[in-house]
Amino acid sequence: MEHNAKDFNYLLGKLKGISDNQLKAHFGLYEGYVKKLNEIETKLKTADRAASNYSFGEYSELKRREVVAFNGAYLHEMYFENLLATGAPSDAFKKSAESAFGDWDKFVADVKAAAGSTPGWVMVTWNSIDNQLHTYIMFEHHIGLPAHQHIVLALDCWEHAFMIDYGTKKAEYLNAFFNNINWDIVNKRFDAIKGGK
Repeated sequence: MEHNAKDFNYLLGKLKGISDNQLKAHFGLYEGYVKKLNEIETKLKTADRAASNYSFGEYSELKRREVVAFNGAYLHEMYFENLLATGAPSDAFKKSAESAFGDWDKFVADVKAAAGSTPGWVMVTWNSIDNQLHTYIMFEHHIGLPAHQHIVLALDCWEHAFMIDYGTKKAEYLNAFFNNINWDIVNKRFDAIKGGK
């Protein structure tokens, strides 16, 4: 399967506190993950499986990096899709957040605290084991997300997401992120998960 980068240029000029220069640099990085994913999948078709082992082997190395490129591509898509300051959290989402975290402000504080705890990603998920919302941190694209999770909100905390606009002031970026959440997309993801129960 060929993976194709989506066009997120519709975000340009539309975000508050996240500049077009920041977005364009970020789009380029995302497109690089898509390119590498295609390259890895192509090479895997002919890599020698008989030579695979834990120490080193072409097939082994490609398999180790496959998920990095895959998540690098598709987590970025989820991140860009949940930007654009549209709508508001649905009553169902707010109720679930309040149930899991105590109240809405504690939910927001938890997401921000999680973001301060990782150089990578924060995922707000619906956990199908306890049927609650959770936040999980990922130190890399492929490390940190437990099984049985459905992602409803993706927050990129890598420095490439904010350094052009904020330098090392990550807290200011997090405020901008919350001001730009596309709640229509988050609500749609949440409803799709809850509707499937």
